[in-house]
Amino acid sequence: MSVLCSALKVSPLRLILMVVALVIGGWEVRVGVGELSARVCKEERRLAINECKPVLYGKLPTPQCCQRVRVSHVDCICPVITPKLAALIDVGRAVRLVEGCGRRVPHHFKCGSITTP
Repeated sequence: MSVLCSALKVSPLRLILMVVALVIGGWEVRVGVGELSARVCKEERRLAINECKPVLYGKLPTPQCCQRVRVSHVDCICPVITPKLAALIDVGRAVRLVEGCGRRVPHHFKCGSITTP
């Protein structure tokens, strides 16, 4: 991830924020999927960052990014949402982006330190 961050001239935190924002919509489907390995989760986050990096620059999610949002597991995303990270996420914007990808975002769902409106 550090190579990607250097190439894009953005911080790792900013990339994680973007992925979190885009994966919010998969929560209602992904809960209870089962235990995923750390390696699988790391790969899911890497793929999501690669597919969705244009969102960092204010662009709308591409079809590939939306597909990644739909298949990513909440079990891989929620554990990285600390209170410090949650304070930097615009949940309203995240919800709009996810809904733009065709996902329903559940109300009052808790993921790490974020609760959806």
